[in-house]
Amino acid sequence: MKKITIYCGSNKGKNPVFAEGAKALAKEMIKRDMSLVYGAGNVGLMGVIADAMLEAGMQVYGIIPQKLVDIEVAHTGCTELTVVETMRDRKWLMAEKGDGFIAMPGGIGTFEELFEIMTLNQLAYIKKPLALYNVNGYYEGLISFLNHASEQGFLHQAQLDLLIVSSDPVEIFDKMAAFEPKYIEKWEVR
Repeated sequence: MKKITIYCGSNKGKNPVFAEGAKALAKEMIKRDMSLVYGAGNVGLMGVIADAMLEAGMQVYGIIPQKLVDIEVAHTGCTELTVVETMRDRKWLMAEKGDGFIAMPGGIGTFEELFEIMTLNQLAYIKKPLALYNVNGYYEGLISFLNHASEQGFLHQAQLDLLIVSSDPVEIFDKMAAFEPKYIEKWEVR
């Protein structure tokens, strides 16, 4: 894995621990000589992780719709900045470019990206590792809900097993490197 697609907030959140988590993730990516693929924002956690990677001389690939460029949130320091027409184009290109995916704390856009990658992995359109970076327990409520959905018969345990969850960047990247997708051959209707 050389290019990691990071999904994260265009806000920093109320607790400074989230920005520190972004820097810790960048530090581990730098140590492992990885490149960043992300939504090209210069704001929030997106800006924090991109700045940390760029300051270390790492490759940063930003992908952003023209509409967001027009409101001046594009990070002009990206190694490569790709401007696309729509959010859908952005998401697809980010999914294609990354060798693996990490969802850091974020809002509704991050959730959408997370669930799209879960779906693409589940249906074997892609076979790439996906991790929740659970900084400060941010994703505990979501993890609980996903387990609830499984208990209620709407998610197979195999779907949940494709998701790596950790608050430790070292553990995330070690598990991503060891990722072996396991798919259900035939999805049973419940």
